[in-house]
Amino acid sequence: MSQNHYVYCLESVVDCSVESKSPIVQSLYNLAKQYGITNVHKTFDSIEGFEENISILLYEDRNFKDYAFIYLVAEGRSNELKIDNYYYSFEEIAEFFEGKLKGKIIHFANTLQLDLEEETFQYFLDITGAKAISGYVNTVPVFSTALDNLYFSLTEDIEDVVELTEALFEKQYALCNSLGFRVYY
Repeated sequence: MSQNHYVYCLESVVDCSVESKSPIVQSLYNLAKQYGITNVHKTFDSIEGFEENISILLYEDRNFKDYAFIYLVAEGRSNELKIDNYYYSFEEIAEFFEGKLKGKIIHFANTLQLDLEEETFQYFLDITGAKAISGYVNTVPVFSTALDNLYFSLTEDIEDVVELTEALFEKQYALCNSLGFRVYY
């Protein structure tokens, strides 16, 4: 039974006041055109901008309940998100979303290596209430947007995280494997 879920994308940029051509914008356009999935794209260049976009999503977006994914496109290292040349731990990021992400999947583009230890992902899930965290272990020269869009589209018919992951691997095993796709739930 199709549910028409939305995707909320937050992309880290160097300077929000400078217009740049992000491949994410084109990818989200393709997501809407090819799969009919409504999405919102916001940029941030500071922790204050990140917090502001989170607040808008949580408290002002009347469609918040319809978002299946919070799609984060940001660089990072060792499971830390880089925002304005500072690295924030997953524990710190969890605090921004405390108790607010019930039923949501937080998905990271392959601009961040996601290889979490059980204690870290369990803390994040417990604090935020999120259904799952997903992303990629491998940094490869191929940007993950094609696989991301397929992943997002599969939630239209599949609610269960395990079934969703299995379906993604069935459709694109080689790409999932080369990018090192991971889901923590």
